[in-house]
Amino acid sequence: MISLLLMAAAASPAPAKPSPAILKNNVEALVSFGTRHTLSSPTDPKRGIGTARGWAAAIFETYAKACGGCITIDRPERRFDGPRAPNGVTIINIMGIQRGTGDPNDVIIVASHIDSRVSDIMNSTSDAPGANDDGSGTALVLEAARILSREKHRATFVYAILSGEEQGLFGGRLLAETAKARGWNVLAMLNNDIVGNTRGQDGRIVAGRVRVFSEGIRFSESEVAQRERRGNGGEDDGPSRALAKAVARIAPKAASGVTPFLVRRPDRFSRGGDHLPMLEAGYPAIRFSVGVENYDAQHQDLRTEGKRIYGDSVDRMDFAYLAKVTALNIAVMRELGDAPSSPKWAVAAGAVATSTTLSWGEVDGAAGYRIRWRRADASDWQFSRDVKNGAPVTLPGVIIDDHFVGISSLSARGHESLVTFAGAAPR
Repeated sequence: MISLLLMAAAASPAPAKPSPAILKNNVEALVSFGTRHTLSSPTDPKRGIGTARGWAAAIFETYAKACGGCITIDRPERRFDGPRAPNGVTIINIMGIQRGTGDPNDVIIVASHIDSRVSDIMNSTSDAPGANDDGSGTALVLEAARILSREKHRATFVYAILSGEEQGLFGGRLLAETAKARGWNVLAMLNNDIVGNTRGQDGRIVAGRVRVFSEGIRFSESEVAQRERRGNGGEDDGPSRALAKAVARIAPKAASGVTPFLVRRPDRFSRGGDHLPMLEAGYPAIRFSVGVENYDAQHQDLRTEGKRIYGDSVDRMDFAYLAKVTALNIAVMRELGDAPSSPKWAVAAGAVATSTTLSWGEVDGAAGYRIRWRRADASDWQFSRDVKNGAPVTLPGVIIDDHFVGISSLSARGHESLVTFAGAAPR
């Protein structure tokens, strides 16, 4: 079921901005499948997770045809079981892969989950519209594919629509396993989960902000590496946090209409999403989520109790806002997709000295590097200096006791990678 609106958009030059109308069309299509519960029918042609996945793959195929085959569709799958899938379930992720002009293993992933649920996590038959959770993210991923498939970038873009999030982050785990098995150098994973409403539970409207969640101390680090990071003061500068800071850096240039609010924890309090398995595997990953949540529209049976309405329906969404969050994701993908990889290591020296010397690993294809530093009481980079090659650089007057230092790589056109934090040399 592909609408004439989508077909016309695929056949014409991509607009500069995401379309609220196309986003709404895609969310409504997802809702029309009744339920997308992970344990619902994988074969019913009209209802359930199987037909929803098939629909998403068909959208990718439409965009692939429009761009002359620039997108290939992949369907990695694996059997999972757990408390919310006691009899086991086959998880299938739908991925549109757009190969870049550079190293095909340099990958940027934009992701969402397609499955939905109601109050009872094991109820796979009742209507579970899942408009905002996570039809909004799925529509965003498809819209990113529609627009970016008309462009060429250095990095490979993976548009990932995941299954099984509600049953145990199964799709995120399968994505991490796929990345490892294929040897991907994941430059960034942008998880979009609940990105389409502006009215919160208490009635407040937050239309100009999107939350960006990131980890500080890396889940994937060994105890030795964590102790080293603690000793260097790099708790706020791991790859996930560097990615969140890059979003904040890119946002003003993107002029998307939403400001990223950087939340310094991996996800919402005591909750999680499909980026967490990616973090566990050591990849830089973040979560986008709305500036304010409406909990009556999450994981609820469709019902009305007095004047209180429950359920995740389309009418509770703001598609102009979703278009803005989509635009920010696209801007991040464009910037990082044309930047070289980050330096794999950086070392700062300068103990008992009035200057700091920085060394780092050179990056293939980098046209230059940007040294960044900040006072130790600041949360983001304040100062920078660009250099042409990878020779060590001394920063006079920058006392390492009072500053943090990092390094990023630059393309010939000035596209900047994530910043690699500079710690002390291993002892």
